[in-house]
Amino acid sequence: MSLYDDAVLVLKRYEDQEALRRTYLDHLQAHPDGLWKACGAGHLTASALVIDPRRGRVLLTLHRKLGMWLQTGGHCEPGDPTLEAAALREAEEESGIAGLVPVPGGPVRLDRHPIPPPCHWHLDVQYAVVAPPDARHSVSEESLDVRWFPYDEVADVADESVVRLLEATRARL
Repeated sequence: MSLYDDAVLVLKRYEDQEALRRTYLDHLQAHPDGLWKACGAGHLTASALVIDPRRGRVLLTLHRKLGMWLQTGGHCEPGDPTLEAAALREAEEESGIAGLVPVPGGPVRLDRHPIPPPCHWHLDVQYAVVAPPDARHSVSEESLDVRWFPYDEVADVADESVVRLLEATRARL
């Protein structure tokens, strides 16, 4: 199965955010290249919130270009077999943590947000992954910092999309 086919299947199975889910599916139908950064009309991205439920905390990355605390994630690559695998790859690359385990049930949320030209939209498919006990993180080239935040501090440092992702993840767990 191709990454495109996986994305369509994942979105068809996703049962929340119906209007946004339909927007994603319509985008892919209109743009066969809608998974790739080169698609000027926007493209799907895959992200993952790294969570440590035992300690009630999440790992956020201070994005180098945006200067914002965000979940890990980014662009799909040709070698990614699935959206979940893309999100997991991005999480491992950006956190330096091996052995992350996806939270069962597929995507936790969808989030569509504008980005600077030449592209116009990121259609983010958001997953959650659980860090192994005593995971040690590192800062990647894409980040200025990577840090654990207690659940109750996330709203103080991150934007509303990250807060919604954390709420949805906690509800899933």
